[in-house]
Amino acid sequence: MKWTFDWLNDYLKTNLNAEQIADTLTRIGLEVEDLSQHVAPIVAKIIECRPHENSDHLHVLMVDDGSGKLRQVVCGAPNARVGLVSVLAVPGCVIQGHEIQSGKLRGVVSDGMMCSGRELGVNDDHSGIIELPENTKIGSSIIDCPVVFDAGITPNRPDYLAVRGVARDLAAAGVGEFIAPKGFGVSVSGQARSVNVKTDKCRAYKLAEIHNINIGPSSKKIASRLTAIGINPKNAPIDATNYICYDMGQPMHCFDADEIHGDITVRMATDGESFTDLFGNEHKLVSTDMVIADDMGVLALAGVVGGTRGMTSDKTKNILLESAYFDPVSVRKSAKRIGMSTDASYRYERGVDPTITGPALMFAIEIITESCGGDIVGFTAVGDDSSLNPVISYSPALFVKKTGIEMPVSEMERVLKSLGYTGDFSGDTWKIKAPDSRVDVNIPETIVADLIRIYGYEKIAQADTHTMGDVTHADEFDLYIKRILTGRGLNECRSFGFGNSKTEELLSDRPIIRVANPIIADFDTARNSLLGILLTAVLENEKRGYSDLNLFEIGTVFDGDMPGEQHTQICIVRTGVTSPRHWQKRNRDIDIYDVKADVVSLLGGQNFTVETENAPKWAHPFRYGAIMQGKKKLAEFGELHPSIAKQLKIKTNVVVAIVDDIDVLPKPVAKRKVVKFGDFQPITRDFAFIVPNDFMAEKLTGVARSVSPLISDVVVFDSFEMADGNRSIAFTITITPTEKMTDADLTKLHGDVIAAVEKKCPAKIRDK
Repeated sequence: MKWTFDWLNDYLKTNLNAEQIADTLTRIGLEVEDLSQHVAPIVAKIIECRPHENSDHLHVLMVDDGSGKLRQVVCGAPNARVGLVSVLAVPGCVIQGHEIQSGKLRGVVSDGMMCSGRELGVNDDHSGIIELPENTKIGSSIIDCPVVFDAGITPNRPDYLAVRGVARDLAAAGVGEFIAPKGFGVSVSGQARSVNVKTDKCRAYKLAEIHNINIGPSSKKIASRLTAIGINPKNAPIDATNYICYDMGQPMHCFDADEIHGDITVRMATDGESFTDLFGNEHKLVSTDMVIADDMGVLALAGVVGGTRGMTSDKTKNILLESAYFDPVSVRKSAKRIGMSTDASYRYERGVDPTITGPALMFAIEIITESCGGDIVGFTAVGDDSSLNPVISYSPALFVKKTGIEMPVSEMERVLKSLGYTGDFSGDTWKIKAPDSRVDVNIPETIVADLIRIYGYEKIAQADTHTMGDVTHADEFDLYIKRILTGRGLNECRSFGFGNSKTEELLSDRPIIRVANPIIADFDTARNSLLGILLTAVLENEKRGYSDLNLFEIGTVFDGDMPGEQHTQICIVRTGVTSPRHWQKRNRDIDIYDVKADVVSLLGGQNFTVETENAPKWAHPFRYGAIMQGKKKLAEFGELHPSIAKQLKIKTNVVVAIVDDIDVLPKPVAKRKVVKFGDFQPITRDFAFIVPNDFMAEKLTGVARSVSPLISDVVVFDSFEMADGNRSIAFTITITPTEKMTDADLTKLHGDVIAAVEKKCPAKIRDK
């Protein structure tokens, strides 16, 4: 998005310079990628004119540019002659998007370029260089070269595609006063030709008809602004539609009324219908394309590009002006299908303000009639141009909850009102509505985002570090989980909320929620699991030589395409080996018990059982387990199925753990216990028990740990099958004393462990 500083000043009264404006915009969320002021073309007089020695039509000129030193320029214009006062573009000038540089033409140095009216954008004359009166001041600038801003627009901020939207944000940021657009000096009565809308993809359509115009150039202000942002001025009607597209963010189109046969119809195309755009390219349309048509066929591909038939020219006398709201998805599909992106489609795809189709049309009529005259025949309006934005319930307390910093309520109200929000700002819950240009605002969190970017992201960094402390809010639960998992050596991944349908079909039988308008082909679903995203991360890292990974993600997955059909999932993926190669020890491959330990760490010491049946599609059928509490599945873990790894082209061993719904995990207590290091050294004791061969070791360790709160850890260090078919399991307990313990105390605790294990398990202490 480009605009000029003087254009911005139409809607912003400020004392800041261009550099300060650019810095402010970048700070509040609109990154200014370039700030430039081109060198202006100047008046120059031809002092010498001789034929070019290597050309039969070029001239070598010596021109006076007011600097006191003649400049040599090679020129091919037939009207170049001694004494002619014309316009010189010196090196650094940008003419029709190209920067002029010194160079050689046919072996002769040329230090600039003499310009025609078309090259300057002041008229369409290209028969020779422009001729100025002899008394024109040599060296003076012939056209203005304003300061030009060039900013990158994110998809969620279509309001930034209008100069007015940029000005409003700057005013909210406190760098000036927003100047409300003035009223229009035209009124329209009467009826233009009829409009028939036969598709719900066109919500509103307005048409104005003007007769007896004299096609001419735009005003100097409009022509210079369009030229500065890289748009070559054509004539007043076309320039008006281009200007309003950038000024208000409303795309428009202008038809030659004499080329239109019958009424205007907005409809869906028929398969195979032919259409030639205004660039001369022919397209075969399909039934998903929305078109503007008359009795003879298609005039334009709605929201994308106009057609050859019906386009305005210098001979046009009567025009039809179109201003409409077209469905963003429909426009994007058509533009993507034909491989064309225009200023109009770029805006329609992101969503335009549905309430300004009428004001935009009035503005265009005013610009055109001021330059070309004409009689306003009438106006036709079809459809609904009312607001689409919802009333949002917003609590000022949400700001602190989401950002961790305080913002005065009065400042919140000031910022939101300056951004154009309206509604009831009283009480603990506000009922407010975003301006209609902000089609991205529909939940309270978006309001928080608006407030913090204007208030200042730097205030978050300046605030006290936010620690977990008392875990009392549900929003902090995921942070609690992340602390546990990162403490186990896992690294968090953050990904988009999209998935790949082919991968999801491989991994599960869950419903696939397809996206109607995917941002890229590989992200064509609203993800139904986090596993596909993490496996993609594994593959991409493996390609780059990083095969030892320990990853997890906590994120939303979707069960359907309706509001509320979603939940939060945890997915853990480990690959490769447990640690880097080292001369002192041998590495081992990651196995399913590593990820089992990861999910067990989230259970807060709760009891559970493990079932190994009914493995999902992604899991190896014999290397899988589900962690259960009764009939409720808390989590599952296993090795990635070899056939799936092969289809995904993953060569490294991969183990996976999934907590499908974070709500099944136990919540931490309101006050977290702070573990303090005692004054006494930990004590260890070893035990060995004989149990049946199929008895699980974790049942032994669980009983041993429950004997006393002084036992802080139990670790199995040996297990083997005995000759009689039983199994020996040996483990170590760690005792953390809180006060001095005698040998008698330790002996008693040792005996209590043996007694508890032998009573609750089919186990017997091993004598030797």
